[in-house]
Amino acid sequence: MTSLGGVEMVDWKLAVATATRLVRPGPEVSREEARGIVAELRRHAKASEEHVREFTRLSAAGPEGRDTPVLVVDRPGWVRANVAGFRELLSPLLSKVEERRATVPGGAVIGAVGGKVTGVEVGMLLSFLSSRVLGQYETFAPATRELPGGAEGGGRLLLVAPNIVHVERELEVDPHDFRLWVCLHEETHRTQFTAVPWLRDHIRMEIQSFLEQTDIDPSTFLERLREAAQSLTGNKPGEAPAGEEAAAREERGSIVELVQTPAQREILSRLTAVMSLLEGHADYVMDGVGPQVVPSVSEIREKFQKRRASGAGRLDQALRKLLGLDAKLRQYRDGERFVRAVVDEVGMDGFNRVWTSPNTLPTKAEIAKPGEWVARVHRKAD
Repeated sequence: MTSLGGVEMVDWKLAVATATRLVRPGPEVSREEARGIVAELRRHAKASEEHVREFTRLSAAGPEGRDTPVLVVDRPGWVRANVAGFRELLSPLLSKVEERRATVPGGAVIGAVGGKVTGVEVGMLLSFLSSRVLGQYETFAPATRELPGGAEGGGRLLLVAPNIVHVERELEVDPHDFRLWVCLHEETHRTQFTAVPWLRDHIRMEIQSFLEQTDIDPSTFLERLREAAQSLTGNKPGEAPAGEEAAAREERGSIVELVQTPAQREILSRLTAVMSLLEGHADYVMDGVGPQVVPSVSEIREKFQKRRASGAGRLDQALRKLLGLDAKLRQYRDGERFVRAVVDEVGMDGFNRVWTSPNTLPTKAEIAKPGEWVARVHRKAD
């Protein structure tokens, strides 16, 4: 008990242990099949580099792109990588909470218990997500011996082999085509960050600003949580939602969005626009390159879109909405529509002005109305 003062607010080791224990087993493959899948994914990741760079006309601005490792991982490996990323991003907020805890009588004991509880909760969340992610360009996590990163500050590209195999079997598509198709999407993310040096720090600063605005006063947080519960279950007695209020409630369905401060909503609006751009750009590139190198791309795209929209069942859909994953699906759709509209109007080089600086990133409103971004960035500059 004497060491409780140094206990972290989240027991990260317990989070990993919980997720690893709860994670679903992947599809059955022989050892020989597994080796072949890993080798093929690495080959496709390497081949995707040139395809994406040629199509997007973006190339690494420094050594970051050349030293970014490609890691083919299983579900527990994905969990460990993301715990490292969460720990890195959340450290300023957790330090702030630690300082507050030190002034509360019995805070050390409360913190130790709370860290265990939070560790289990984080582990349960990661267990749920670990069977759904096909790939990820991990931007912020520090390098470790088990999960290396770029030597010059670059990230790492994760490909979750069991999930890729599971989806290709579920969709009954050509496995070799599907694996390359997935790699094209994830390689686009790696290209975005390695070709645009300021992008990583910009997103990190936005996330840190969001966390700094978090109100750690328990009574205030509980009050917002109570309001969030009312929003999820309906209005207060005697009140009826109508018009814009009902639409806004439908839009703000996730836990994350419902406990925000007004300042956080502004930051999240900017982050949503950036993430819509990145995800939409990756989808656009994946479809643009696909017909040249993926023979069955039309079939894959059609089946994958149906799967992405439907979810796996009622419980899965409820969890997606509660965790904000439905917003992720909108980012793919709205972002891809934005990129396509801009490229159609001003060409790929014209679209690439979006990477000039944070000031040329689209706003959330411009994602919905691409012509406004073209007018602001192109016509004003011209």
